[in-house]
Amino acid sequence: MQIPILNGIYTNGIGDFRVEYPRNMVPIIQKQGISEGYFRPGDGIIQLGTGPGVDRGAINWNGLLYRVMGTKLVSISSTNVVTEIGTVGGTGQVTFDYSFDYLAVASRGKLFLYKPSTGLQQITDLDLGTVIDFVWVDGYFMTTDGTYLVVTELNDPFSVNPLKYGSSEADPDPVVALMKVKNEVYALNRNTIEVFNNVGGSLFPFQRVEGAQVQRGVVGTNACALFMDTIVFLGGGRNESVAVWMISGGIAEKLSTREVDQILAEYTEEELSKVHVESRVDKDFRHLYIHLPDQTLAFDGSGTAKAGTPVWFTLTSSIVDKRQYRAQNFIWIYNRWIVGDTQSSKFGYLTDTLSSHWGEITGWDFETMILYNESRGLIFHELELVALTGNAIFGSDPSIWTSYTVDGVTWSQEKVCKAGVTGQRNKRLSWLQQGRMRQWRSQRFRGTSDAQLAVARLEVRVEPLAV
Repeated sequence: MQIPILNGIYTNGIGDFRVEYPRNMVPIIQKQGISEGYFRPGDGIIQLGTGPGVDRGAINWNGLLYRVMGTKLVSISSTNVVTEIGTVGGTGQVTFDYSFDYLAVASRGKLFLYKPSTGLQQITDLDLGTVIDFVWVDGYFMTTDGTYLVVTELNDPFSVNPLKYGSSEADPDPVVALMKVKNEVYALNRNTIEVFNNVGGSLFPFQRVEGAQVQRGVVGTNACALFMDTIVFLGGGRNESVAVWMISGGIAEKLSTREVDQILAEYTEEELSKVHVESRVDKDFRHLYIHLPDQTLAFDGSGTAKAGTPVWFTLTSSIVDKRQYRAQNFIWIYNRWIVGDTQSSKFGYLTDTLSSHWGEITGWDFETMILYNESRGLIFHELELVALTGNAIFGSDPSIWTSYTVDGVTWSQEKVCKAGVTGQRNKRLSWLQQGRMRQWRSQRFRGTSDAQLAVARLEVRVEPLAV
């Protein structure tokens, strides 16, 4: 008998069934003759070097990697040489964009422009005001202070004309972010979103696109990203709890599941306002990452389209339980995905050859759907995970543990099985004499990144209890 493993089910002790997403195991929706889909190990992180501080943002400009690390804007060459360019100050995530001539970065409410020939310079025009976020569009750097939309002069990006202020006034909620899609500017407010395009003129050159307003907004400046050719954001409308939304055809369509909404409800709005959302397109994957304080929720757009149901998983940098995922600001450059560390001055790259993070072992786990036999009991003679073994880190002898629950709250004692050493490709992962159930049961499996397992199927051999 096969038990589905791509999503698990548990109960929360208050009379509700909850979905358990796999942790540090990436669901792949692909038939291979064993099952309809499988888990592959989450990407590992290999260190390349260190910078002057914790990573705060990155961009690829003219084929060179730029990052803000600590308070410094730096460039990183293809040989991992870090060059400090200047000081932008502040803490927390920064915003990057660029024009034909300048690389721009917003930090601590200021806007800085960098050109290799002139160096890093701050825009000091007092009419610019505080810079919460900005974009470059049609020759202008457009910024917002939460109330106004401000543009720099076309012939002088360091100058601002106060007569050229605009605003997002359909709702009195504050502007928290700006994004550009198909050369239109989206003013993302807390409860609404408005769209502007360039119509020219001697004053504010952008005009609101009537009828394009979205009746939901964004919870924080970095809680939005371009994903699948549109904007995905964390937020909601007036008198709504926070969820994940995607703009489609001028309306907001819900992307998050009930389980994701329940996870988000565990955080305060203040915590969610600091969340960083980003996307990554790699091979056949279209992944969206929601970096929460103690874990990262990941959504697979391609897998969702294939499966016909939302595909989510979680990422952490821990052996057990939740802990912050220590990779952010994914930039494809030098033929690899280069990332920064959330807790140190390290930078590195993602790899599928191992699953450790910054040289430290991580853990993985997943649960099964509930096995129900119409209230008739079963004896579990054997469990077997059908997996690709023999890829363990050389010199390691990793283990896998399993336990089960018959009420969704309490779990049995864990039983262990060796995962197989390097080259042991015919290793069978099985557990004998695995107890019984009287009504229903679900199973949990966990292991460590040194096992480097891909899991395709769970088979159980059972015997009905005598009635």
